[in-house]
Amino acid sequence: MTTVAVLVDPPRPGLVLESLPDSTPLSTGEAAELYSAMCRDVCRAVEASGGELLVNYRADEDLPAEFTGEESAEAEVRAMLRPVLESPDDARFEVQVGSTFAGRVGNTITHLLDQEEVTTAAAVEPTAALLSRQTVDNAAMKLRRHEVVLGPASGGRVYYAGFGEPVDFADAYAPPAVETLTERALDADCSVDFLEMQPVVETGADLVTALAQLRARERAGRLRPEHVTAYLDEIGLTVTEGADGLELDRE
Repeated sequence: MTTVAVLVDPPRPGLVLESLPDSTPLSTGEAAELYSAMCRDVCRAVEASGGELLVNYRADEDLPAEFTGEESAEAEVRAMLRPVLESPDDARFEVQVGSTFAGRVGNTITHLLDQEEVTTAAAVEPTAALLSRQTVDNAAMKLRRHEVVLGPASGGRVYYAGFGEPVDFADAYAPPAVETLTERALDADCSVDFLEMQPVVETGADLVTALAQLRARERAGRLRPEHVTAYLDEIGLTVTEGADGLELDRE
């Protein structure tokens, strides 16, 4: 069983997907709602898999002062995920530790492998909009044969990073993250394998890619992430061809 940590922020407007409104028709509030929908689908995919879900959330004191909320970060994250977790026992909730994203991933993975002595541990981006239970289980199978398994995304990013052995995580997500993480794995004498490429949604171009795939799956009658699909349908977001290529519009 792989322990899969989803590293999330409380879904506060302007804190999450902060650059998305600059390149899409979405407001900061709508970007936060989209973030919540993706978190729900990602955590549901992990919870439904053969792995153990660990919700790794940012502590209030680690958030910028302008994004202080009336509720605690943990309370907001728990409320965000309540629709997809049948009971509190469906997931572990633990605070992230570290000043950088790579540091927080490294602290979580190293603690799980060294202190809790789990066999394999993985870090997943909450913006991996198309993550499925099958992908999580496929990664777990690959981790039986390789010490490191990476799920590449566009722009050299990764949506999944699984480990059977710890590596040097200092700046391990430096762009291109997929190459940097591979080098760190090889430096630690670990074998590396890869999952299929999937989008992470952080920019307008990312959302175009994800939405086009969702619409194609809809027409083909294939499975789609429930909450992301429902929210994008609700706000009427579409992909159209513009003068400079594909762009987002509202119906």
